[in-house]
Amino acid sequence: MNDNARNTRADDTERTRRGTADTASQGVADRWAVLLAGHLRPTPRLRQQLAGHRVIAADAGLRHAEMLKVHPDLIIGDFDSAPPELLSRYQRLPRIEHPADKDMTDGALAIEHALQQGARQLLLIGALGGPRSDHATMHLLQLAELASRGIQALASSGLEEAWGLAAGEHAIDLPPGATFSLLAFTDLRDVHLHGARWPLQGDTLPFGHSRPMSNVVQEVPLRIRIGAGHGVLLAHLRPLRPAA
Repeated sequence: MNDNARNTRADDTERTRRGTADTASQGVADRWAVLLAGHLRPTPRLRQQLAGHRVIAADAGLRHAEMLKVHPDLIIGDFDSAPPELLSRYQRLPRIEHPADKDMTDGALAIEHALQQGARQLLLIGALGGPRSDHATMHLLQLAELASRGIQALASSGLEEAWGLAAGEHAIDLPPGATFSLLAFTDLRDVHLHGARWPLQGDTLPFGHSRPMSNVVQEVPLRIRIGAGHGVLLAHLRPLRPAA
């Protein structure tokens, strides 16, 4: 680990501006939501998914708090993108400030903090879309990496959802008719898929292959078993219009 990484992962309490991370997180919970700066539609489904979660805002992700009518436990970041007037409205919110010269995104720092607090389920809100394609892509990769560690992680924009997949069995609650794709970040081997228009029976999905695109949910929950590999299930919660 380089010096930047060590500095980035240093004890949060050394960088807390108001309150402390321990005070903000008293009563360890296993379900945490992270507010990120990507696109968001606050649907009833998303509000239901958010219920019962502790909440961390990652810098400009704080703007989603008012839209979702939640009060975060704390805000983490270098505060280079959250508008000053927004930060002023939440001036009593405990903060963990990091330098702008760091080797982790604000979102990754927020996720790491939640895991340190005992999170076993993560809901990443505003992780899909947005002005930075590199950040959105990294969030998808993080989902797969978290799944490999046994952490259940879901990213949502309200209209799209992404679920991390690793070896093992997965039951994913998606509405019938939702369109979904399996994105293989490695070769996915021995894949069984039940409850979809086009099921799979022990198939191998090569890295980067387009075959598992645009499938359709027919039964709830959608069931997936993977023998080996990592990837993401990306779902569109409303029917897609045919391409022109």
